[in-house]
Amino acid sequence: MEFETEKTTGGGDAQTLARAIGAVDPDAKVDVDVDAGIVKIHSWMMAEEFLVAFEDAGYKAKISKG
Repeated sequence: MEFETEKTTGGGDAQTLARAIGAVDPDAKVDVDVDAGIVKIHSWMMAEEFLVAFEDAGYKAKISKG
C-alpha cells in the first residue's frame, strides 16, 4: 500500500513515520521517500488502519494505493 504525506522534510521524518507505523504493525516493512512525500508499507493490515498512525505522528496522509 502507498500513502502520500504532507510536510516531510528529512531523515528524521522517515524515522518518526517508521516508528509510528511499527506501533500499528511491528512486522510491517516501511519505505519512506521523504522528497516525494510517499510512504510504502508492506503489511497484512488494511491501509485505513495506518491513517491513525500518521495522524498521531503529526502528519497528514492519504491513501494513494490500497
